[in-house]
Amino acid sequence: MESVAQLWFDDGTPVTAASGIAPLGDGWLVVQDDATSAAWRRGTTVTPVRLLPAVEGLDRFSEAAGTKHLKPDLEVACPAEVDGAPAVLALGSGSSARRMRGVLVRLDGGTPVPHAADLAPLYARVAAVLGVPPDQLNLEGGSRHGDTVRWFQRGNLAAGVPSASVDLPLEALVRAVLGTVDPASVPVGALRRYDLGEVAGVGLAVTDAVALPDGRTLLSAAAEDTPNAVDDGPVVATALALVDGDRLLDVTPLPTPGGRVHKVEGLALREVAGDEVTLLAVVDDDDPAVPSTELGVRILLG
Repeated sequence: MESVAQLWFDDGTPVTAASGIAPLGDGWLVVQDDATSAAWRRGTTVTPVRLLPAVEGLDRFSEAAGTKHLKPDLEVACPAEVDGAPAVLALGSGSSARRMRGVLVRLDGGTPVPHAADLAPLYARVAAVLGVPPDQLNLEGGSRHGDTVRWFQRGNLAAGVPSASVDLPLEALVRAVLGTVDPASVPVGALRRYDLGEVAGVGLAVTDAVALPDGRTLLSAAAEDTPNAVDDGPVVATALALVDGDRLLDVTPLPTPGGRVHKVEGLALREVAGDEVTLLAVVDDDDPAVPSTELGVRILLG
């Protein structure tokens, strides 16, 4: 772990519940799962980017305030393109009807412009392919593999729900968000399931993913002690896992500086030099009072 830094907006308010990160322009777009806005970090500047309208007049949500059920729960930030121009695709977890939206963020004259859409019919098809009951759907990660998006379901060992993924064509998914393709028509396939092992009897479950140039995938994973694949709970350990398809190649624990377990929920690839990979990772502490942490991570692949 090369760097550990808290994320604050320029106005002094914290970036919270960081759940995905992807490149946008000359910086990085960080989605927050407890808000209607994202954070655009460029150098030392962090500015808010509205992704969705307010919900019942609210832009931030928490369990303490009794508003957690209202949040859009954006969990995925994935690199995309629209007509050849770079963009970021943000996706909700699907764990409730409010959380089945996609947002595409493009730059227009250097300004981020979002376009959102309800993708409920697509989420229903994804749940069916995964074989997951609708109330256990929790799509927490996504990675870009050429012209394909690999969308990851958080598993739960206690509930017998494996971490899994499905593949969707990127262009069709983008067009569904833009409203030019029926979400129900987006193909869903290439089901994969992952056994990442356990820590202290708690199964490691996927929280995000990033594709490597050689075709393999790096997963972030958390051992979260909950009875199902949706609820939050104590995180006993976190790790990075290297997979080839659905075959587990290696798992390594994430460092715990100061004895703190960092629940990484967003991964982005910064650089690959031979077997050395540099990542940016963002942490969701499930606490609206705590600013999210950005980690600089360097790993050596076998």
